[in-house]
Amino acid sequence: MYVVAVAVALALAVVFGGTDQYLGSLSGHPWATDVSLLSAPWLVLAFLAGWTQREPKRAALLGFACTAAALVAYGLMTLSPVENAHLTAHSAAAFVRSESRVVVGGLITGPLFGWFGNRWRIDRAWLGALAAAGAVCLEPVARVYAGQAIRFRSVWMTEVAVGLAMVIYVATAARTSQISARRHTT
Repeated sequence: MYVVAVAVALALAVVFGGTDQYLGSLSGHPWATDVSLLSAPWLVLAFLAGWTQREPKRAALLGFACTAAALVAYGLMTLSPVENAHLTAHSAAAFVRSESRVVVGGLITGPLFGWFGNRWRIDRAWLGALAAAGAVCLEPVARVYAGQAIRFRSVWMTEVAVGLAMVIYVATAARTSQISARRHTT
């Protein structure tokens, strides 16, 4: 069962990475480029991968593996004929150089958010879940300060709304878990 869950998680990560890049190429829908450039969904990907695991080490490893698989799919889609490109050793090296900050960031946050997902699953440790929700909610503000504002109001409003819904869910679930734990100890 564990192998199947890992295979499904990795397959979904590959689909996520390829789809993310494909969205960015839809010139007829410029809002799709803004969606493609969002970073927070990548953190949620690792969080959800980690949430599927019962052990913290496996959660961190799967968060890493899913992030890496999504990044590889993103790169392969970028360098594919679908994008009017060709995969060569030179183009792959150029892609890795141009995206080195994203790759390094993903390889750090993947295991971290995978571990956060596991902690949420095991004991409703709300801090990591709140970090994932907060990243979604606050990304539009961070992008403004970074000089890379999201151009389409509908995209940033949707991201903020999803982030707020996640924050409310985390707070409610953590509070419910605390109340339930108190009832069982008295």
